[in-house]
Amino acid sequence: MKRQYYKEFFTFPDIVVMNTIMFVGLVVIIPSLSRGFVWVAIVAGMIGYAMSEYLIHRFLFHLKPPSNPNFLRLLKRLHYDHHVDPDDLKLLFLPIWYSIPLITLTSAIFYGVTRDGILTVAFSVGVVGYLLYYEWKHYIAHRPLKPWTPWGRYMKKMHLWHHFKNEKYWYGVTHPLLDKAMGTYPSEKETKRSTTVRNLEGDEKQKVVGR
Repeated sequence: MKRQYYKEFFTFPDIVVMNTIMFVGLVVIIPSLSRGFVWVAIVAGMIGYAMSEYLIHRFLFHLKPPSNPNFLRLLKRLHYDHHVDPDDLKLLFLPIWYSIPLITLTSAIFYGVTRDGILTVAFSVGVVGYLLYYEWKHYIAHRPLKPWTPWGRYMKKMHLWHHFKNEKYWYGVTHPLLDKAMGTYPSEKETKRSTTVRNLEGDEKQKVVGR
């Protein structure tokens, strides 16, 4: 049964594309791994994505529904609809039309600062590597898979609080660091169940109480 879910994850088109990008990036930087700054760039990319995971989730994906219909459609695809149907496979993963431009932009900024192509590729490898880690943790949270480690089980439980208890808290998917630093990690037992946890658009006629 577990093999079925591993296959489902690794053969999903967006994951295949990101894994391919990761592989190409590794081929480019492997000859330069003896340079210490290459490793620094990889770690910088990983840390950057780990921080953006929380910031984008909280301040973009959970924006109040915009009046602009195109922006609203974008947020529905990126996150609102995922709360409506948390187990819909096609809504579990960030679409490549969103991820690739964002990675390209941040890598371009990194190149503007360093003026070093190899370091920029290394930075991108760190970003994509952490993105794939994020996608895997997010996937496990919504599939009937028991994480191997206590940390994994803890993060799965925390993410499901966000989906089924209160959408205003617990934004982290791979770590709770910024939740705890920014006041979005309350006691789960003392937190009231939100009436809009499954409907971020907040339509009174369509409110669904989370389980």
